[in-house]
Formats: sequence, C-alpha cells, structure tokens
Amino acid sequence: MLNNWITALLRPLCIATTTFCFGIGCAGSFYYKPRIQKAQAALVQYKMQVALAQAQLAEAQAKVVIQTEVQYRDRIKIVKEKGNTIIKEVPIYVNQADTDHFGVNVGFVRHYNAAFSNEPTGSPAEFNRKPAGVSLAEIAEINAFNANICWQWREQALGLRVFYRQLQQTQQSIAAKN
Repeated sequence: MLNNWITALLRPLCIATTTFCFGIGCAGSFYYKPRIQKAQAALVQYKMQVALAQAQLAEAQAKVVIQTEVQYRDRIKIVKEKGNTIIKEVPIYVNQADTDHFGVNVGFVRHYNAAFSNEPTGSPAEFNRKPAGVSLAEIAEINAFNANICWQWREQALGLRVFYRQLQQTQQSIAAKN
C-alpha cells in the first residue's frame, strides 16, 4: 500500500517534470534558434569578407612582385653589362709591359686570397717576396668581376628592400579598407 501511495505521488511529479523540461526545451529552441542562426550567418559573412580581403591582398601583392622584379631585373642586367664592358677593357689599361714592369709577388696573392676567404693570411714568410706568376691583367679582371658582382648584389638588396616596403604598404592599405 505504501508502495502504491509513493508511486501515485511520484507519477504526476515525473510527468510534471518531463512536461516542464520539454516546455523549457521548446521555449529555449524558439528563443535561441533564431539567435544561433543569426550568429552563424554573421560568421559566414565574416568568413566571406576575410576571403575577399585575402584575395585582394594576393592580387595587390602579385602586382608589387611583378613591378619590382621587372624594375630591378633590368637594373641588375644593366649593371652586369657595364661590368662585362669594364672587364673587356682591362687589356687597354693593363698591358704586358705593365705586367713586366710591375710584378705581383706571392705575398700579394696570399693576402688577396685571404681577404676573399675571410681567413687569416698566416705568418709572413720569405717566399712571399717571390714572383707569383700572376699578371696584373688577371688581377684587374678578377677585381672588376668581383666589383661587378658586388654591384649586382647591391641592386638586388635594394630591390628586395623596396619589395618588402611595398608589400607592407599593400598589406596596410588592404587592411585599412576592410
């Protein structure tokens, strides 16, 4: 009998609780569902704006790349051509008579090579005073070649600096628009 009495009390309580939870769930669904859909629509809109901004940025960066590359490739080509002209003119300015009159010794060659290898020359020795068998014309050609390469690197470095600045400006202008 006690068991029936508890069951009789709990049954309506369970039904009421279930009904209440179902009602809250339905009301919550009606209340939150439009808000969730609105937030999802806003998220989709935001993702589309981000994708559009990225596409604009990529297009602007591509223009910067092309412009900078064309400009500095031509400058490097001009520098290289000028250097090759200077190298070809070495025999005009340094001839065999100059080489015979002004000798190059082993010490000079050791020092020159050490400077380009970035290693110490080592201790001086008596054989540094002997003739190296390298003509002044060869040294002039090598020096002109090295100077030409340095000028090409300079132009490339300047081009990369301009390229980086233009990319930054492009990025900032695209970000300011959005």
